[in-house]
Amino acid sequence: MLEIKKIENEAELGKEISREKFIDFLFVHLDQFGDSKSAISKCIDFAFGKNGGLGGFLLVAYWDGELCGELIMNKTGMSEFIPENILVYIAVNSNFRNKGIGRQIAERGIKEAEGNVKLHVEYENPAKRLYERIGFTTKYAEMRYNKGK
Repeated sequence: MLEIKKIENEAELGKEISREKFIDFLFVHLDQFGDSKSAISKCIDFAFGKNGGLGGFLLVAYWDGELCGELIMNKTGMSEFIPENILVYIAVNSNFRNKGIGRQIAERGIKEAEGNVKLHVEYENPAKRLYERIGFTTKYAEMRYNKGK
């Protein structure tokens, strides 16, 4: 049975799961579509309103008590021209895939978010089909200019 818990601040995160375990889960299960542990940590800070972050929340999913999925949703501080929220990270442990867990986590995230939601997904990411089935549409191709370091 699937249980999904919402986390809105650092204290709740510490009671539910350690920050390190949350970050490690996303780092491992996002695989080649993920970011560094540092980037994931900064995203959590943003969701908790730290360092200029605008807020958001985390979701943690358990299948019969075992951690099986996670999500981070951040507020964008915008509306109309850019959705109010961005689903930054969502991952499901590969041992639990094909059970509809990713869909349930995404739908819960959309339900919990105030306003519209956007996400970025690479074209070759198999999760793209899931997002389309949920109702996400492609409006723009994201382009970036990287100034380097």
